[in-house]
Amino acid sequence: MSRFKEMQDLVNSLESDFEKFYEGGNKAAGTRVRNGMQAIKNLAQEIRAEITAMKNAAK
Repeated sequence: MSRFKEMQDLVNSLESDFEKFYEGGNKAAGTRVRNGMQAIKNLAQEIRAEITAMKNAAK
C-alpha cells in the first residue's frame, strides 16, 4: 500500500499548482503541473510493472 500512498502524495502535491494555473492563469504553475503529471504517469507505469511481476510470480 505504500505505492498507493506515494501516488496519493504526488497527486495532492499538485493541488495548489492546479489552482494557480486554472484559476489564476499562472503559466509557471502550468509547467509544474505538466511535470507533475509526467511523474504520475511514470509512477503509474512502474506500479503496473510491479503488479504484473508479482502476479506472474504467484503462478
